[in-house]
Amino acid sequence: MTRAVVVIDGEHYAPVVRDAIAELPYDVIGAWLAGGTEKLRGGEDYGVPLLADLEQGFAEADVVVDLSDEPVLGPRERLLLASRALAAGLSYEGADFRFDPPAYEPFPLPSVAVIGTGKRVGKTAVTGHVARLLARDRDVVVVSMGRGGPAEPEVAMVQPTLPSLLELSRAGHHAASDYLETAALTGLVTVGCRRAGGGLAGAVTSSNVLAGAAVAAERNPDVVVFDGSGAAIPPVQTDARILVSGTRHDPMSHLNPYRVLVSDLVVLVGGGDAEAIRELKDIPVLTGDLRLRPVAPLDGRRVAVFATGPVVTEGLDADVVSVSRNLANRPLLREDLASTDADVYLVEIKAAAIDLVAEAALARGAEVVFAENEVLCPGLDEEVLGLVPERAPA
Repeated sequence: MTRAVVVIDGEHYAPVVRDAIAELPYDVIGAWLAGGTEKLRGGEDYGVPLLADLEQGFAEADVVVDLSDEPVLGPRERLLLASRALAAGLSYEGADFRFDPPAYEPFPLPSVAVIGTGKRVGKTAVTGHVARLLARDRDVVVVSMGRGGPAEPEVAMVQPTLPSLLELSRAGHHAASDYLETAALTGLVTVGCRRAGGGLAGAVTSSNVLAGAAVAAERNPDVVVFDGSGAAIPPVQTDARILVSGTRHDPMSHLNPYRVLVSDLVVLVGGGDAEAIRELKDIPVLTGDLRLRPVAPLDGRRVAVFATGPVVTEGLDADVVSVSRNLANRPLLREDLASTDADVYLVEIKAAAIDLVAEAALARGAEVVFAENEVLCPGLDEEVLGLVPERAPA
């Protein structure tokens, strides 16, 4: 029979709670009192043992059942409890909700996953940084999961160029998919995968990532770097996970604490509450920033910058005449392009970078230079190298 731990509070009378526990279709092995004193008289009998803390029952339970309510536990507090349960491999359910832990398939090679708390947090930039770092002395393959990835896992063995990306775009493909961005900016073998849907804890509704992982394993590299998609987590059990969060995403809200609990390192791009994360889990928390870096010289020319969000243009060897942050907003991007007058279009490989920006630049005789987001994060390299195991000798 399924075994359960129950969350209760002192705002309910004990007889009510005891009867509710008895009605559950589970073998309840214990209850944890989350707080509240209004209806506690002393000596309450709930029909099951009381636990000193919630985790005390995790080793024997299959599910956590939440019988509490406001004002003892609000949405934020309940989702934190859910995160703790999910990270322990348990389901978490209440009167009108249920969360199940995402499933991760075993992977035979040394591996690390880079995941995020949402879209546009700098995750792909960190993935590229991690992959390049590890490739200094190892054979590295990247497996990238995106909402615009190919129907079947696709291996980018040759570093994509503007002409090859334009060819893809003109054939109807998403030529700025994350795997193409990573392959173009790192020069590493990258396996492109797709996914649809994303759960609150990072599970995906549909993906071909497991097939992509098998493709990567067949190449027998020293290490595989898995790149998440938005807040979705690759469904692979990696040796380590690096969580990236930005200023627009609170790593302690919703089910993001679950992402913290299943990670081994957190990188806060632009800052954040590192102490709150460390209170949840004793792991390294680093703060960093992104700096736009052209992959080819700008030589002081008149440059128009195209990005998906705020960028820092100071330090560019260029006369920056315009900045568009609308790569992901096609109507506004078209308006920006209509008024652009520059010798060089400096563009991130994201969203409409190829089918709109690159095509517009070529039509006007301007040069296209790709830009990467360089990760500036003291201590990151040392932490990453400590996370990824060396491959055992054959």
